[in-house]
Amino acid sequence: MNRRNLVIGLAGVLVLGGGLVAWKWLGPSADAAPYKFAKVERGALTAAVAATGTLNPVVSVQVGSQVSGQIKEILVDFNSTVKEGQLIARIDPETFQQKVRQAEADIDAARAAVNVQRAQQLQAKVNQMEAERDFERKKTLVEKSFISPAERDKAQTTLDAAKAQAQVAEAQAKNSEALVRQREAQLAQAKVDLDRTAIRSPVDGIVVKRSVDTGQTVAASLQAPELFIIAKNLTDMQVETSIDEADVGRVRLGQKATFTVDAFPGRNFEGEVMQVRKAAQVVSNVVTYTVIVSAANPQLNLLPGMTANVRIVTAQKDAVLKVSNAALRFKPPQNAEEAKAGNAKPERAGKGSGEPGKGRSGKLWLPGSNDQPKAVEVRLGITDGTATELLSEEVAEGAQVIVGGGPTTKAATPPGMRLF
Repeated sequence: MNRRNLVIGLAGVLVLGGGLVAWKWLGPSADAAPYKFAKVERGALTAAVAATGTLNPVVSVQVGSQVSGQIKEILVDFNSTVKEGQLIARIDPETFQQKVRQAEADIDAARAAVNVQRAQQLQAKVNQMEAERDFERKKTLVEKSFISPAERDKAQTTLDAAKAQAQVAEAQAKNSEALVRQREAQLAQAKVDLDRTAIRSPVDGIVVKRSVDTGQTVAASLQAPELFIIAKNLTDMQVETSIDEADVGRVRLGQKATFTVDAFPGRNFEGEVMQVRKAAQVVSNVVTYTVIVSAANPQLNLLPGMTANVRIVTAQKDAVLKVSNAALRFKPPQNAEEAKAGNAKPERAGKGSGEPGKGRSGKLWLPGSNDQPKAVEVRLGITDGTATELLSEEVAEGAQVIVGGGPTTKAATPPGMRLF
């Protein structure tokens, strides 16, 4: 009998132990994993906009040709230093020299024609004066009845014809003089075209591009072909960078900027925002705006076309209250009531109405009673991507805020299962 009771007692102990184990692992319980905390601190905070851009000279002049022809000689090459007015290339001038000679001959012919017309004009005036004297004599004779009125009328007709001839001669003389001026203009144009066969530098600078070779033919019928590009001053460069439309509102003239180039890793170059161009650039439905950043280059280390990684400082504050961005992104697990109601919705930390002067809204989670996190609504200021300024006073300096961790709920006991 005692042996039987002992077996029954041992069986009961095993059943009870198994039930406790099953309740521990299968029953509703919470893993007591600790929360991770970060401290609200006070310090400096710098907000910046990052983008990439291209280095270019502040002034670069495209040198072309206003006349067509064959390149006879090129007097400069890449990296050549040139002065304003310096001869840098020449187009074969023979055709234009012939045009000048032709225009000069046309002027000589026109001037000779003017001389002939002037002589004819003088002759017409002489004839007119002679006709006037003859008319006056015959008019007097008619009055004295020495000749018939018909003789006077004939003299009047001759006078009228002489006047008309004089007017024609005068008009022809003026036309010849105008033709001379036209030929002079053509000669001047021919000389200008001849002078344009000599390609000269319009500015002091450095040749950064040469697009032609000796013997090549250039055609300037529709637009001036590009022969050279001359950078006016490589000691004064600029970065043309594209800023996203979401960030361009924070960029202002005069803001400080730094940039790096792959050619000099680890070296920072300084500049400032010189221009924010209002013309939008749309590529694949992405809207950006061009921002010009100055780049001093006294040692000529920076070269046109280099890619620059730009960082524009948009705001900088000292001794502000700041919190880690991880705390603004944290959201505790749903509690049972929220899960049952199905109304739990995720929130994006740091987003809100953004009323002027009130900052953005966000939410922080602080340790509360019964190990349950407590939410605190806060107003946010600038951010550097790692930490964000706290504008509100709901959270004091030194406070611990939750950035991660916390309990995770295990699987509930299956319905109908009895532990003992």
